[in-house]
Amino acid sequence: MRYVSTRGAAPVLGFEEAMMTGLARDGGLYVPETVPQMSAGDIAALAGQSYEEVAFRVMAPFVGDTFPQAQFRDLIARAYAGFGHPARAPLKQLAPNHFLLELFHGPTLAFKDFAMQLIGQMFQAALTRSGNRITIVGATSGDTGSAAIEAFKGLSNVDVFILFPHGRVSEVQRRQMTTPAEANVHALALDGDFDDCQARLKDMFNDFAFRDGVNLAGVNSINWGRVLAQVVYYFTAAVSLGAPHRAVSFTVPTGNFGDIFAGYIARRMGLPIERLVVATNQNDILHRTLTTGIQKKEGVRPSISPSMDIQVSSNFERALFEAYGRDGAVVAAQMAELQKSGGFTISQGALEMLRETFASGAVSEDETRATIARIAATTGEVICPHTAVGVRVAEDHLGATPMVTLATAHPAKFPDAVEAACGQRPPLPPRMADLYDRPERVTRVANDLTSLETLIREKICA
Repeated sequence: MRYVSTRGAAPVLGFEEAMMTGLARDGGLYVPETVPQMSAGDIAALAGQSYEEVAFRVMAPFVGDTFPQAQFRDLIARAYAGFGHPARAPLKQLAPNHFLLELFHGPTLAFKDFAMQLIGQMFQAALTRSGNRITIVGATSGDTGSAAIEAFKGLSNVDVFILFPHGRVSEVQRRQMTTPAEANVHALALDGDFDDCQARLKDMFNDFAFRDGVNLAGVNSINWGRVLAQVVYYFTAAVSLGAPHRAVSFTVPTGNFGDIFAGYIARRMGLPIERLVVATNQNDILHRTLTTGIQKKEGVRPSISPSMDIQVSSNFERALFEAYGRDGAVVAAQMAELQKSGGFTISQGALEMLRETFASGAVSEDETRATIARIAATTGEVICPHTAVGVRVAEDHLGATPMVTLATAHPAKFPDAVEAACGQRPPLPPRMADLYDRPERVTRVANDLTSLETLIREKICA
């Protein structure tokens, strides 16, 4: 399996190189040259299998010969051994023909654990084999950072630096990043919003002297390995509801588009997904883009669903690449226009392809609170604000086909917002009960590339 850049000017890589590289050297994102297919028989045979077995069968064609089969199975087993539910991603019925896919049973209580725990295992295996040392820098709107720190903390051949927007994540999200004591992990509170964090991360990757000097690697959803690991739970959920004999739809609360792009890959592989619905909060860049055909930044407004407080949705570039018939030059030109003027217009043909593939909706802060309250009152389920955004948008797209809404985080990650909405304060699981008592370790940093690069070099050498 080979991987190509969405901007068409970077070297074609194998899986391991694409995973370890993260962002392509032309600024693009890696995608598979071809998407492996699963027949109806292959999909039907997944019924009754463990999550780990489904993961192996779905991902193995993308991984190729990077790892021997026995080793890859072992990496998968170790990645999910610490999850708090034997099904890993259990389904729970919310209403007639509407289901929640609970993706918060991992060590940091968010869907990012599905990808990050596996990425950590694969990175470690590859680095042990090569003898190399890397520096991981990530940007987070809340959940990616804690999942990355949890996956890589204590490893002898990895230094981890996570940028998060100062004052714009929940207290639980912050403490999950700032309380680990391992010396190889560093939480950096940047003065700015998530888009600033993501921009500085991309700047570091595009500074080739710095990138090569510290052996930079990325684990944001720009990393293809992240997207690939998330493809798996679309298969487990759909098969549980009758696939391939019955189609299934999915609604995905998303800001950076990686989680729903994983659903698109599952659909391309042959999974009968009828609708893929993008759910956004008041920072509705994705909904506006799909509605108008114009992507234009309008500034980030802090919300009670902070992981979606984004105006530059990196993984949307992968969808554009497909919509433009994999014309990297066109994608590169549009990304340059976004950086130069803050927006671009999608061609009519590409927009039609996107609209055929993705539906969308946006939810206000009041609607999010009302949904949390209503779901708690009518079902007894306490859901996080991000999940509430997904549930509310999904309700506008219900039909004869089963709808699965991705429950992306545990409500205890956002206790203040949840309590204000429904009067119930969700407790942390017992294994995290002392989180508020652990000492924090964080460095506040300016929104400045040179200062960031100097800080990272110093901490690596310390």
